[in-house]
Amino acid sequence: MAGNQTSALTDRFSRPLHDLRISVMDRCNFRCPYCMPEATYHEHFRFLEPKERLSFDEIERVARVAVSLGVRKLRLTGGEPLLRPKLPELVARLAAIEGVEDIALTTNGVLLERHVRDLKAAGLNRVTVSLDSLDPAVFARMSGGRAQLEPVLDAIDSAAQAGFSGGVKLNTVIQRGLNDAGVEALAERFRHTGVVLRFIEYMDVGTRNHWERAEVVPSRELLERIDAHWSLEAVDAQYRGEVARRYRYRDGAGEVGFISSVTAPFCGDCSRARLSSEGQLYTCLFASDGTDLRTLLRSDADDAALRDLLAEVWRRRADRYSEERAASSDAPARRRIEMNYIGG
Repeated sequence: MAGNQTSALTDRFSRPLHDLRISVMDRCNFRCPYCMPEATYHEHFRFLEPKERLSFDEIERVARVAVSLGVRKLRLTGGEPLLRPKLPELVARLAAIEGVEDIALTTNGVLLERHVRDLKAAGLNRVTVSLDSLDPAVFARMSGGRAQLEPVLDAIDSAAQAGFSGGVKLNTVIQRGLNDAGVEALAERFRHTGVVLRFIEYMDVGTRNHWERAEVVPSRELLERIDAHWSLEAVDAQYRGEVARRYRYRDGAGEVGFISSVTAPFCGDCSRARLSSEGQLYTCLFASDGTDLRTLLRSDADDAALRDLLAEVWRRRADRYSEERAASSDAPARRRIEMNYIGG
């Protein structure tokens, strides 16, 4: 489909466009303090109305054009994507696009068990569940008191048994003084299960989580703690731009990953664009501004115009926020898009 045109599309740092993360819902049924703190996202907070979000037709159209420019991986995010009605229908439509090699879903897991079979049948390849603790009290605190632990663990087990071709991963955001004491328990729980646990450094996403660098637990520290219990060895990256540094247990119990965007930024290989639920295209997780696609999609513009706009945005892309932050502790704070609009 894409022909030779796709190989030439790179940004100002020669990074290709390979991944598109699609937020289908700005709402979430959790109030995680590092993402959507209750104090801000209270019962009177104004979320998008359904008509303000992109329709499935519009999402499919953007995805199809993005694939023509080189995108091969799609990830559905939120907010909580499973709050979007009929999500398996969208998965099936995206899976039918020629050139798509992988479709993934990131979810908090609360609604996953009831949808897992339909998602698998629709063509979903991979599932990532956010799970920050095995301690029920800590889990409740980190979800904003919105959920219980056991249903999420049951959903993870169901997803693992469903046989997704790309498997099941868990994303765990570690925050010092909050859930860092439970790292070994998580590692032990998911060894020998085939589920891949990935520890994520607490990041300054958005502007509402009151991020402090002192609350970041460096991946190196977590690696050393786990290795002290179960010997680990490094695994080569599977592809350029892989965000997690992977390690396998020497005893054959599986693998674990570390995402270190604070202490070891990986902007140099970032190949991801993000589409917000209301149709803004962002070229960085920490972007301040996006490009409005919804207006174009709801005009009489054809796919060629959409393709030209996407290509122009990517070619002028020069984002490398995490590297800049690491290079200067005195870098001025700036407004950033909130996580619930563009996912992780």
